[in-house]
This record gives sequence, structure tokens and C-alpha cells, in this order.
Amino acid sequence: MTRYANLAEALKERALQRPGHDALVHPAGSGTTASGHRLSYAELDARATAVSAWLRARDAGGRRVLIAMDPGPHTAVALLGCLHAGAVAVPVPAPSDSRTDAERTAAIARDASVDLVLTETAHATETSRRLSLVGRADLTCLAVDGLRPDGHPQNLRATGQDREPHDPARTGPDTLALLAYDSGPATAPRGTRLTHGNLLTAMVALRGALGTGRHSRIGGWLPRHHTPGLVGQVLHPLWLGATAVTLPVHPLGADPAAWLRAVSRHGITETVAPDTLYARGAAAATEELLAGLDLSRWRTALNAGEPVSAVTMATFPRRCAPAGLRTGALVGGYAPAEGAPVLFAAGRRAAGGADAAVVDPLTSRRLPDGATGEIWLRGPAVSTGHWGGPPDTAPLFAARAAGGAGGFLRTGDLGLAVDGGLRMTGRLRDTLLVDGLTLHPQDVERELLRRGRPLGSARVFCDGPGTGRLVVVQEVRAAGGARARLPLLAARIRAGVAEEFGVTTSALLLVRPGTVRGVGAVKVRRSLLRERYLRGELRTLHAEFAPGLTEPAHGGAA
Repeated sequence: MTRYANLAEALKERALQRPGHDALVHPAGSGTTASGHRLSYAELDARATAVSAWLRARDAGGRRVLIAMDPGPHTAVALLGCLHAGAVAVPVPAPSDSRTDAERTAAIARDASVDLVLTETAHATETSRRLSLVGRADLTCLAVDGLRPDGHPQNLRATGQDREPHDPARTGPDTLALLAYDSGPATAPRGTRLTHGNLLTAMVALRGALGTGRHSRIGGWLPRHHTPGLVGQVLHPLWLGATAVTLPVHPLGADPAAWLRAVSRHGITETVAPDTLYARGAAAATEELLAGLDLSRWRTALNAGEPVSAVTMATFPRRCAPAGLRTGALVGGYAPAEGAPVLFAAGRRAAGGADAAVVDPLTSRRLPDGATGEIWLRGPAVSTGHWGGPPDTAPLFAARAAGGAGGFLRTGDLGLAVDGGLRMTGRLRDTLLVDGLTLHPQDVERELLRRGRPLGSARVFCDGPGTGRLVVVQEVRAAGGARARLPLLAARIRAGVAEEFGVTTSALLLVRPGTVRGVGAVKVRRSLLRERYLRGELRTLHAEFAPGLTEPAHGGAA
């Protein structure tokens, strides 16, 4: 593939080369029986060009555009329209019942100083209402699904460029393309700057890691407002001239059997998913289910996004082999949580997108293969920092190894180098990886506290170092004489966490006041409470554990 000045030029060329080929397939419902939506490259290009014309009529070049949509074909249309117009895309989830998502979107709109909004008819009114509540009633909002493919505004302004509106705006490799708000709590999110050059280099690196090509059908359930899902499962297949199968997020994350059916039904050839989903898929792979599946077209199933289990790597291929899964299709790897839209796969080179080093986080000394340390990355696909250059995070993007070169991104992931690849073992920073999703513990704790009595303070953590199964330690006020109601309260807490954050609570401990918020009303550190949990030192009023999770020894009832 030839070199391009920006990603939009590459995507435009795919539309000219393969106009009738499926660019996007979005299954309806569960993705197993309904055909859903399809867009050819010609249709996608026409719709994206119309969005670009609307943006250019409003001088959107270089300005931030909020994209608030469901994970379907309209998201790709909006994203490509932004790239085509030279605007900066700022993806956020569509409005939902989640208060945390609403707070996060409002904070992102403020931090990015967005100028325009792209959404869908179903969400336009609510999106505008929520933005007005945070003082952004001035924002102009477009429902992308209501814009005709030929509906270019008549008052299009040239914005100083001698180009037709059908041609991408003149941008270069250093031009900002995307602000990816993958880090920070809901009240203080951080937007990683990704340029056209970052994205173009990432495309080549992803092709090397996944073994993708023009005939690929790349699919997955990862959220499309986060970098791994947006870049890896939407932009990458479109850059290839392949097909993006954008599977619905929540139904497939909750139902691994539906995920396997979707892979079979849509002939998906490459996927990226966390170890949790492959483990659940192996457990769900009954003889009855496998009899109706054809997994022979599945060439690469990359296991990345959280620590890779040797049990999963052995069990999943064995259970799915009767359905035609190829030997060697399941590959262990590593996916950075933010800052670098690349993947590392065991036995495959990253094709120059990012160089990796495993470093002692205290001394900045490089560690030998097999030693656990923090994973550092640098290279042309790696971001140079957060939007606005906040001083508290700037050093994370300019780390220097002891006695060596600088310019590294500190990922906050713990891991080790093995056989030329990377293996993640945990998290160094105060964020959690649960079911393949990044979770900010303070968001969960704040949500539980504001649900009111009888819930008091809470602490959440994982049973592993920043990753693994989610543990919630929740204080309960005035519990005396109400023990019979504690199972019902526990069920409410589990349901609330699942609904608000989309993750499963594997261990829930209801405890007396003073367990989480100690002397002087100071909350006990998460790390200390986790140690006490693992040693079985927490005395509980009521405790529940998911199947397969062993209750720590030596604990007891309060």
C-alpha cells in the first residue's frame, strides 16, 4: 500500500478500489439471527463525505467534534467524516441510564472544548439536553443518520483550500486526528492525542500482529468509543479494504455462546478479546453448541487486554476444535490500555509501530527477559501526551530508561518479555482491568455511595494486581437486626454495578462501618484492604462469591 499524507486519503482510496465490497456489517439484536445493517465502501464514502461537507461548512478543520453514538455503522460514518474534514474526533458513549457515563461525557466536553456534536436521531434530544446542563447549550448538533448521502450544504466554504468537498482536507502526519479519552476517572478524564501519523503507522503494525489482509472480516465486541475497539475493529479493516463486523457490545460480553455464534455466522477471520471472554467461551462450548458452528475461517483469535491464562490458552482451542478452529489460531498477546493503538502477538513482530521495554518502575533500569516490570513503549504509533498537556501526566509520555534513550510511554501495565513477545501480568496504576474493560475504582465507589442508605463507604479492587476478578467491600449502616435483608441488598449492589459499568462482581463483602472508613473518617487504602481480603482478615456481615472463586481463609462473620 502506498504512503499517504493522512488516514483520510487511504480510506478514500479504498472506496475507489472496492466500491461494491462490504465495508461494514452490523448485526441486529444478538448478532446471531438477524442480518442487521450493511454498508458498501461506496455507500460509506458517500455518507462520510456528506458529514464532511456539513463539518466544513462550519469551519470544523482542526476543531474538536464530539461523537456520541451507539456502536454501529453511524459511528464509522461520523468518524470518517471528521477525518475527511480535517476535524478532531472525540468519541464518547451514546446517552444511557449510566450516571457515570453522563458525568464522563460532560467532563470530556469541557476538557476538549468541543465545538460541534455528531449523534443519531434517537439520541439527539438527550445529548443536547445533557450538554446544556453543563453550560454547552451553544453546541450545534447533527443527527448523522438523518443526513442524506447527497445532502451537502449549499453554503460550503472553502476554508482556504482549493479542493472539492469530495476530497479529504489537506492534513499531514502531525495533524491531530483523534482525542481518545481512555484514562482518568469520570470527573477528570484524560484525552490521549493521536495524530494521522500515529494512526497510519498503527495500521501497518496491526496488520503484522493480526495477520490481516484485504479479505479479512474483522470483528469484536470491544466498545467503539475506546481506542482498541475504534482503531482495531473499525479503522483498521477499513484501511485494509476489508470488512468490519461491528458486533453489539453488551449482549456478546454477557453471553459468550452468542459471541461464538456471531463469529461463525459472519465468517469472522480475526478478533481481539480478553482472556475472560475466551475462558467463558470455552466453558460455553458444549457439544450441542459446537455442532451448529463453523469456526474454520477464524485465523487469528488474539488473547489480549488482560493477563493471559495458560489454562485458557490450552482449553479454548481444545474445546472449539470440533467446530473447525485451526491449530494455532488462539494467540497470546498484549494490548496497551491507552496511548498506543497497537497490538503485540506472540511470535509476530509489531512492524515498527512501537518498541517495547520492560523496566524497573523504581530505578528505570531495563530488565532482562523473564523479569517482571513496567511495560514502556515508544515509536511512531505512540502518542506524545494528553490533550492540554496536564503537568501531572506529561512525564508518563517522556520517560527515559536508565543509561539509555528517552521518549517512552509508561503504560502502567506490569509484564515481562518472553520469546520476543510481551506478557501482561497486572497493573501498576490505580486502575483495574475487569472482563477486558478498564475500570476506575473511584467511579464505582462514588456510585455505590450515592445510592444512599444503608450503603456507606466502599472499596473495590481486583483479586490480582490490578486485574482479575472484581471484589467489592461495602460498609452497611445500621445493619443490626436486618441480616435477613442482606442477601437482597447484595443482589441490588451486584445488579447496580453490572448495569452501570458492565462488569461482574465476583466477590461481595458487606461489612460493618469502620472497616473501609477508619480512624478520623479516612478511608483505608485499597492496597491494604486487598491484602487483608487475601489473608482472610475481613470480618463480614454477609459475603457472596462467584462460582469457582474460593473464599479467603481465616475470615469470619462480624
